[in-house]
Amino acid sequence: MPDFTSSDGLTLHYEDEGDGLPLLCLSGLTRDHHDFDYVAPHLHGVRLIRPDYRGRGRSEWGPTESYTVPVEARDAVELLDHLGIDSAAVLGTSRGGLIAMMLAATAKDRLTGVALNDVGPVIAPAGMDAIRGYLGRDPVWKSFEEAAEARPKVMTDFANVPPERWAQEVRTLYREGPDGLTIPYDPALRDAVLGQGAQPAPDLWPLFDALSGLPLCVIRGANSNLLSPETFAEMIDRRPDMVRTEVPDRGHIPFLDEPEALDALNRWLDMLR
Repeated sequence: MPDFTSSDGLTLHYEDEGDGLPLLCLSGLTRDHHDFDYVAPHLHGVRLIRPDYRGRGRSEWGPTESYTVPVEARDAVELLDHLGIDSAAVLGTSRGGLIAMMLAATAKDRLTGVALNDVGPVIAPAGMDAIRGYLGRDPVWKSFEEAAEARPKVMTDFANVPPERWAQEVRTLYREGPDGLTIPYDPALRDAVLGQGAQPAPDLWPLFDALSGLPLCVIRGANSNLLSPETFAEMIDRRPDMVRTEVPDRGHIPFLDEPEALDALNRWLDMLR
């Protein structure tokens, strides 16, 4: 089980498979390397590197104040150093996309390109409200089967998702124990994120503009409550050269194995080879 030690002494887990273009896959806020299970079989000619952030998945929990985008960006650079990789492309889902933009602003020489999955420099209020609703809290369901059955009613921004996908999804989102389902990450992440939310929201457009010169791809769920149509349009205006697509029947976040997402990712990867 591959691990490395961060500069502040935490043991952090990662998955490393395949050969070719190094592709660092950075997951959503509460998620881990399993975020990319659906797309991984479709990505060819890449070395897929999938870390678990501190406090998530198989990585060690850290101090609450360390659950920030700058620290997680530092962890990403330290993982590349650990693996002896000078530069890599980044596929960032939600929180991972914010980290990718932070890397563009602070360690651009380590990047060969960036793909953002349903995230931009403005987080829509509806998306933030949804995150506040579940962050750091165990779900009400007592079994994977119960959670999978409820998923279509919870994820109303999604359509045409087969039951077996929801069954697979809940097994990556939760752990099952004698008292029901639990979250597989440090509950203190809630305090960290909501505490940051008490501060005035920073202007993240400079981080997006830091992507200038890098091959860029942006994938948006057509029903996303986090990446608004207005922000998506502004991103296109600022980077008309970027590969972009909207995935129908998907909210936050697309699974990435949808035909529209795969087409965009492959076009972006072709730009990097």
